[in-house]
Amino acid sequence: MIGRALIDNSAWARLESRLLDQSRAAEVIEAVRREELHVSLPFLLEAGYSAQSGPRHRDLFNDLLKFPWAAIDHGVERRALEAQRQLAVVGHHRMPAVDLIIAALADRHGLGVLHYDRDFDVIAEKTDLRFTSEWLAPAGSLGEDSAIVAARAKREEGECGLGRSCNF
Repeated sequence: MIGRALIDNSAWARLESRLLDQSRAAEVIEAVRREELHVSLPFLLEAGYSAQSGPRHRDLFNDLLKFPWAAIDHGVERRALEAQRQLAVVGHHRMPAVDLIIAALADRHGLGVLHYDRDFDVIAEKTDLRFTSEWLAPAGSLGEDSAIVAARAKREEGECGLGRSCNF
């Protein structure tokens, strides 16, 4: 069940997967409509990186910038660094910097993280960052298949997810 959460690119990139259960897809759409899914600078930069042209980037951001925003402040920066230190102590410090920042943002803003990435489970288990780590779908159930590639292409053509236009 999705509550207020940051969306990670690992989930965003898989929203069009044919392997994603349609009831789960409907939950995500409803969370967007209720303005419960938030974006962050790290997510936006990753999503923007995937845009294949200037017009596609513009169209994507016209929609994503309407989502509630979780801003990075000095406290988030410090928490991300502290989380990395805590992970280093237990031998897990090679987590992606973006994941550490998103987890620290979730902790700071009282949000969960909607993802498809084991790293968030490790961060939640091995640090004192407090956030709900919520998988879009069970680990390994969506994979990197041709459906993901096709979904990215659809999104580039102006469909933001789940067979709908980018206008939520």
